[in-house]
Amino acid sequence: MKISGGVEWALHCCVVLTSVEEPAPAARLAQLHDVSPSYLAKQLQALSRAGIVRSVQGKSGGYVLTRPPELITVLDVVEAVDGPGPAFVCTEIRRRGPMAAPPQSCVAPCAIKRAMAGAETAWRDALRSVSVADLVRDVGSDNGPGALAGIGAWLSAGEA
Repeated sequence: MKISGGVEWALHCCVVLTSVEEPAPAARLAQLHDVSPSYLAKQLQALSRAGIVRSVQGKSGGYVLTRPPELITVLDVVEAVDGPGPAFVCTEIRRRGPMAAPPQSCVAPCAIKRAMAGAETAWRDALRSVSVADLVRDVGSDNGPGALAGIGAWLSAGEA
């Protein structure tokens, strides 16, 4: 299952938004991650449409999480950015070509569709089981307990 690069950017933004009290400007988030401001803005808009972040207008504007990081799953972010649709869509290829199966023999999903559906269920369950708060804890474990505090201070320190 392929996940877009926008999901990575959106997840990083959700994690770092836990480190600030005030809204973080999109331009500052883009600068922090050294990514395209216009492309990151699209990811932030997708998160906003999904109700994961909200935009705060004004001189001190930017983005904030709309709920505690414990209540935002990785799957929420994936679906916000890449959409909620299935990764695999069966086209009933077994009903095509010179050896096509008749429609009446294709009432149950084929083995391929069943295998892909099982993989998708496992994938979604795994992503649903990890919250942004879990990622925040892992960042602390990976980079030291002060890593996010330093990022928060940087985000809050100045203009992009």
